[in-house]
Formats: sequence, C-alpha cells, structure tokens
Amino acid sequence: MRNFFVQNFGCRATQADGAALETLLSAKGLQAAVERSHADLVVLNTCTVTQAADEDVRQTIRRVHRENPAARMLVTGCYAQRAPDELAAMPGVEWVVGNSHKTQIAELVAAAPYHGNIFVGDIFAQHDFLSAPVEDAAGDRTRPNLKIQDGCNNRCSFCIIPFVRGRSRSAPADQVVAQVRSLSRRYREVVLSGINLGRWGREPGSRVRLADLIRRLLDETGIERLRLSSVEPMDFSDDLLGLMAASPRIARHVHAPLQSGCDRTLRRMHRKYRPRHYADRVAKARALMPDCAVGADVMVGFPGETAADFEESRQFIESLPFTYLHVFTYSERPGTPAAEMPDQAPMPVRKERNRMLRELAARKNLDFRRSMLGRTLSVVTLHQPGEALSGNYLKVQLAQAAEPNRLLDVKIDSLTESGVREARGARSQRAASALLPTPAFFHLLP
Repeated sequence: MRNFFVQNFGCRATQADGAALETLLSAKGLQAAVERSHADLVVLNTCTVTQAADEDVRQTIRRVHRENPAARMLVTGCYAQRAPDELAAMPGVEWVVGNSHKTQIAELVAAAPYHGNIFVGDIFAQHDFLSAPVEDAAGDRTRPNLKIQDGCNNRCSFCIIPFVRGRSRSAPADQVVAQVRSLSRRYREVVLSGINLGRWGREPGSRVRLADLIRRLLDETGIERLRLSSVEPMDFSDDLLGLMAASPRIARHVHAPLQSGCDRTLRRMHRKYRPRHYADRVAKARALMPDCAVGADVMVGFPGETAADFEESRQFIESLPFTYLHVFTYSERPGTPAAEMPDQAPMPVRKERNRMLRELAARKNLDFRRSMLGRTLSVVTLHQPGEALSGNYLKVQLAQAAEPNRLLDVKIDSLTESGVREARGARSQRAASALLPTPAFFHLLP
C-alpha cells in the first residue's frame, strides 16, 4: 500500500479520532490520498448513534467497493465496536477494528492480510486516549476542534455510546495546554469537545475540573477564543458559568443537552436531572450572559412518550430562551433498555413531533437574531468567503471581504435567511497576534 483515505462519520469526537489515525498512518510511510477512489487503503471511521447512521456507513461501504474494488477497506469506530460481524460480512471489507483497538490500526494494516480480520475487545478496559486537532465538523478550516475527553459513565436508556466508547477518560491537562498553545499560534478560536465534555478531570482521585483546565488555558496560552462544544446541564456549574461570563476569551455559547422537558420522560431515559434543574442552569447562564447562545439536543418519540408528555416537553422548551435546537427523532439501538420498552411510538408520530419542535426552534432563532439588530458582535472569519461566526453562535454575512481566521467586531443591521448581516462601514479588527497562514490540513500537535 502506498496511500490511504480516511472518511469520518458523525460527531466531533469521531473527527478527532480520524485526524489521529491520519497521523499514525503517515508515520508508517503512507501518503494521504486526495480522493477516496484513488486510495489503496480506505478507512471508514464510523458512527452508530442512529439507524440512519448505520445505513449511511453500509451504503458507503458498497459505494467504495463499487468505485474502487482494488482498495483494501478498514471499518473502525463506533459501528465497528457494536456490530463487527455484520460489517465483516460485507464485500470489500478486509478489517473491522473496534474502538478498543483503534490505536493499533497502523500496525494492523502493515501485517500479513487475510479477509475477515476482526479486532474488537472490551471497550471498558480501554485507557488509551486517541486525539488530534481537526477541522470543524462543518468543514471550515479556521476553528480547529480539539477532543479532550472520551467515553461516558452515564447509562441513558436510549444511548449506545457508553458501550462503544467505554468509560469516561480525560486527556492529560499538560497535553491539552501544549496542544492549545501550539494551535494559538495559528488560529483565533479553538473548540473543546468530548463525548461527555463536562466530565473532564473527573477520574477517581482527581480534584481538577473543566473550569480549572480552562483557567490554565487562559493563563498559559495565547488563544484568543475558546468555545465549549456541549456540556451536560449539571456540569454547567456556577464556577464554570462564572468563568465564561468573566472572560471575553470564552465564547458566549451554552449548549446543554436536554432530550426532553417532560419529567416522566427524563426519568425513563435515566437522565440525571429534572426540568427544574435544567431551567435553573439556563436562567443562571442568561443572568450572567444576557446575549449568550443557548442550544440543546432534544429527542422526540421516545418509547412511551404520550401526547401529554410531548406537550409538557414542548411547553417547557417554549418557556426557555433557547436560540437554537438540534431535534432528533428517537431511533432504536439494539442492546439499549429503551429498545426493549413497550409502546414504541409510530414513526409518523415521531416525525410530526419532530416537525413541531423544529418550527418552534426556528421561531426562537428568528427572535434571537432580531434582537441582535443594531448590536456589535465579535466574530471569527471563516474559510468560506464572506462568512463569519459570532461568539454567540450566529452565522454572519460580511459586508466586505476579510481574510479567514481573523477576529472582527461587526455591527449587525439586517437578517439573512439563517443568520445576520454586517452593516457597511462599521467594522473594527482586533489587534492581530503573530499568526501563521491557515493550513489546509491539521496534523498531530505536541
């Protein structure tokens, strides 16, 4: 084999794993191929959070085998950990490597091949931490995503992730500081991410918390903006929220998974908070940061969710100052308690509830964007010409061209279809630190 192509599916954590795999394979002397159809080795780094995610992977396997039949295909990631035999039986798949063995992929592909190699072990015995800074999942090349936590100790009844990612484990603080320090020489904003980010530092015997790590990053690196990707509601402590409010170098962006605003549904989901707890955290965030973005993941159609349960959830969501929602339709995951529950909601019911919450989310987002008219927002310019992202997570259409990877203060004077637009002639650029040109690809940083 001379070259390889890594294709990632799913969340930011998977993207980070894929970047680390690229580094490991490059260290073995392989070159990254520009196109999948020209690669000798195709690595599919998978997601399994929904049935649709699984089907996307299967379709891609068939497509790769059809367009590049000579390629040696390796399937890894969460789907590989959950159902290795299913994937190994598909034509063209030579290796199936679970998350339990992901760090060994560079060595495995160099060994003597034979069809049907399956490498999957006990994910709960996994202690290795695989990560590298990567492009943002949306594809812009100015906001690197750094995974600093992996795994999850929760046992939500609908979720397969703990069984394919293992126990919660944290990247060492010194490593995170070194990576962010290196990134800060080239980028204005870094996004911190994880499977359960708020649990960073919570290993037995540890007394440090996510807020402590962020203080170190502010004190010991030159990064101009940090953004937290998603933190469970009860991990948005007063300390963390106070730090976010006090530092202009932290994005005013609070994303806290909700799943449901119905108390009965949350209990059956085995979530660790109740609606009143969630509302308290949102109220605290907004009191400290009145203009902050407030986002949530919300699930509809959970088994046993009645019309009254859904309405309770909808009214709860209506009552809170959300600026956007990620609305998901419940998807049965084999091996989870929820998949065995009675009263599975019919798919048409799930889709209708999804539609209702998406419309509610669109109204709330429009109200938030309107409230920004006439305001001045701090934005980071993106790789896409004329586009930027505000600290409070709004898409900003620039009135005039700007280089990517710059922090600007822009005045907002109108709305776009999904964001806001800068007023002409009212821009100021923050003093630039010594930045190198934005690279096209990310590499493993020390």
